[in-house]
Amino acid sequence: MSDSGPRILVVDDEAPIRRFLRTALAAHAFQVFEAATGHDALSAVIAHRPDIIILDLGLPDLDGIEVTKKLREWTKIPIIILSVREHEQEKIGALDAGADDYLTKPFGIGELLARIRVALRRIAPTNDSPVFATGELKVDLARRVVMVSGQETPITPTEYDLLRVLVTNAGKVLTHHQLLREVWGVGYEAETHMLRVNISNLRRKIEIDPTRPRYILTEPGVGYRLRSEA
Repeated sequence: MSDSGPRILVVDDEAPIRRFLRTALAAHAFQVFEAATGHDALSAVIAHRPDIIILDLGLPDLDGIEVTKKLREWTKIPIIILSVREHEQEKIGALDAGADDYLTKPFGIGELLARIRVALRRIAPTNDSPVFATGELKVDLARRVVMVSGQETPITPTEYDLLRVLVTNAGKVLTHHQLLREVWGVGYEAETHMLRVNISNLRRKIEIDPTRPRYILTEPGVGYRLRSEA
């Protein structure tokens, strides 16, 4: 096992899954630690101080959502959920509990590695640049200016607030409830139609083809994610 790469804690009660992930991740220079139960996971986070946690929901003692809630009481370590549970409410519950991303089993190791790279960028030291850029989209958070293909694009204050939340969480899946709370405030969590209208308007202004968005990606039934280039 490498002793210099990013540290990943794999939490899954299935030994074959842990073995597969350990082999695949170690081949990409990650340090891999393992836990088979929720309680072991909580202890392992303290013992190994991982950079990222890959967490299954179906653990034999604590549910993965409960593990996520307990971890979020004291740490912001990125949590990527891997689960066979495909129901939207399961995904929403995990993300609302504080998970950063969600992949459904079976999954491709390439996609998992891409999600891990995004999570690592979110925790990596930065130069505190106020300018976010992906593809032809640039958002200057200090000046509240949005540029597409080098041209300033006027958007409404509400659209800007929505884009700002997506930018500051780039690569992370945000549920409808999370976005509504962040942009409109407590009490608006059920106004999903209002959110969809503003997302649609924003896409028309920043996407080259709003019907095939490159930047604001839909997580069906769950929410949205702003693409952060890998």
